[in-house]
Amino acid sequence: MNNKMNTQAIPTEAEVVARVEALMGRMSLEEKVGQLTQIAGAPFFPGPEPAEVIRQGGAGSVLWLNDTQQFNVLQKIAVEESPSKIPLLFALDVIHGYRTIFPVPLAMASSWDPSVAERAQTVAAREARAAGLHWTFGPMLDIARDARWGRIVEGAGEDPVLGAAMAAAQVRGFQGPSLGTPEHVVACAKHFAGYGAADGGRDYDPVYLPESRLRNVYFPPFQAAVKAGVGTFMSAYMDLNDVPASGNRFLLSDVLRGEWGFKGFVVSDAMAVGNLVIEGFARDGRDAALRALSAGLDMDMASGTYPQYLAGLVEDGTLKLADIETAVRRILAIKVRMGLFEQPYTDEAKLAQVVALPEHCQEARLAAQRSMVLLRNEGRLLPLSNSLTNVAVIGPLADSMEATEGSWMVFGHTPAAVTVLEGIRARLPGVKVKYAPGPEICRDIPSLFDEMMPGSNEKAVQTPEQAEAAFQEAIATAHTADVIVMVLGENANMAGEAASRASLDLPGRQEELLKAVVALGKPVVLVLLNGRPLSINWAAENVPAILEAWEPGSEGGHAIADILFGDVNPGGKLPVTFPRKASHAPLYYARDLSHQPEDSPMYRSRYWDGPTTPLYPFGYGLSYTTFSISNLKASASQVKLGGSVTVTADVTNTGSVAGDEVVQLYIHQKAGRDSRPMRELKGFERLTLQPGEVKTVPFSLGPTELGYWSTNAGKWVQDAEAFDIWVGADSLATLHVELAVTR
Repeated sequence: MNNKMNTQAIPTEAEVVARVEALMGRMSLEEKVGQLTQIAGAPFFPGPEPAEVIRQGGAGSVLWLNDTQQFNVLQKIAVEESPSKIPLLFALDVIHGYRTIFPVPLAMASSWDPSVAERAQTVAAREARAAGLHWTFGPMLDIARDARWGRIVEGAGEDPVLGAAMAAAQVRGFQGPSLGTPEHVVACAKHFAGYGAADGGRDYDPVYLPESRLRNVYFPPFQAAVKAGVGTFMSAYMDLNDVPASGNRFLLSDVLRGEWGFKGFVVSDAMAVGNLVIEGFARDGRDAALRALSAGLDMDMASGTYPQYLAGLVEDGTLKLADIETAVRRILAIKVRMGLFEQPYTDEAKLAQVVALPEHCQEARLAAQRSMVLLRNEGRLLPLSNSLTNVAVIGPLADSMEATEGSWMVFGHTPAAVTVLEGIRARLPGVKVKYAPGPEICRDIPSLFDEMMPGSNEKAVQTPEQAEAAFQEAIATAHTADVIVMVLGENANMAGEAASRASLDLPGRQEELLKAVVALGKPVVLVLLNGRPLSINWAAENVPAILEAWEPGSEGGHAIADILFGDVNPGGKLPVTFPRKASHAPLYYARDLSHQPEDSPMYRSRYWDGPTTPLYPFGYGLSYTTFSISNLKASASQVKLGGSVTVTADVTNTGSVAGDEVVQLYIHQKAGRDSRPMRELKGFERLTLQPGEVKTVPFSLGPTELGYWSTNAGKWVQDAEAFDIWVGADSLATLHVELAVTR
């Protein structure tokens, strides 16, 4: 089964069609339904033994399996023993790395550098393909404006322009120049669509979004993925405007295929077809299968609803055979393009060679460096001196490989990250670096996924007496240090699927510990490891230096040390607004103006018990140097409908060290057929500048950037109206010009 790398040419469209039609001609109805069926390779749910299902031609894909040898065993059954000998697609959630773990997607979006995401997913694809996987359930492209929602960690934050750029980059990374590129996998754009807008930030809850919000905000990253050639889509779990996404013809057929021309196939999320009954949409499993397939959903992920009911629906005339065959053709086409008929097996020795490549660790370290955001640096405490002799590293996450690598690990992955403690000790050889974790932190309600993993709950919960002893030990350890690095935030299982939170405060006794350490009067640096924005109001006023490191991946500890000690100058920016309280969510910068906006003389705060302004705004981030942005110009003060204008600004490094600045352009349409958001990001560029260096950054504004989907018109429009244009370093930019669009 050890094949050499597939070097054959990627088939043409005509060759794909011919191969698919030849296969269709010899398949039974049951085999065709089998191709629309994805089965579980791990016993999470009761069901028939996978090998026998595959032997009967009853499966087109397998998920929840991560075993190269077993991939080959099951593939051998498919290509040698099943009736039509069609190879399987092996699929898994490879979200931010396979064996080499990169920063979580929300962190990579903080780089504001799409090439970071593209390179990361290229490595992830190379390792996953070497392991025998063909298909990843990524990237997740859900816009998320409510920090309480657990899956915010998997996406690119709150903005459609940044989200679209990261979407296309990840598709390119996973798939390469085209489907079938060696050492790459099929990408899956998920979850279509609106999943990130769930009521109350509660995972799986219903979503209500007007069509204008869908098209202007939530669709753009998905459409960018289609334009980048993504091979598959995944439907979302939740109801969208009272129609579940997995049975939503508007989403899956009208928009995705009819308007955007998507040619790949759509898979449901896990169990989602069967769940149409639970949601009160379908009356029973038979009705669920009919509604899902009729809406445009091609493959049933693990619910068993398609194999149980589709053949019968065809046989009794309720469903046309042609409808089944259309979905089958889409799946077979992917298998042909991926070269699985020519090379169905995996070289079982290849993975060890690929994961040993040093450049993979180098890429992970670079990605982590570019993803971190400096939130505060009073008195220029950072970077820390190289002459320190006594450092304390304090906090429950300081030596946690799980928190460093983050949520959404590959099934069966063993954490192996460089922790913050290890990174600092490696950076300061011979220096006394003391460590105390303080009290442990844990979820109030255990994670669904922890309970599914053997041995995950074997560790005893810390007693109150043990927690107090750990608290006092941490204070004593900090008391003897010259500088204290506090590593606080969330455990890996506190963000991700089924990990929404009612609070955004630091969990457990972390803030209490932070206050006690700061009261010692010593220099304190706070490093945050987390998968969502946190309400760190006290720290933002009382801790001199704060580094948002997110969940930085395998090389996270080294990358954090690189920044703390000035080997790397931080240049990341926030891809999501930090609210002061969870009760302020959803909070985002691109809101419509009210009749009493924040700059109005009548404004008295939306709540009387505190400001509703962000703790940190979208696009915010500091550096060890300083920048000025000036000389903002538009190539014309007026442009006709359909025309374009170039906007330029000069960026100068006014500090003493080299650094990165992310230049951001925002617009506001002053009037029109609809009210328009007070600001919208329309362009950005990350620059590296030497001290004193000046660069002129150009942005183009044309009908795409100046147009929008109108509620009043029910279509895409561009208005002849006046626009504000701002360019700056975050969403509060003040450098301003005006533009008039005329007829």
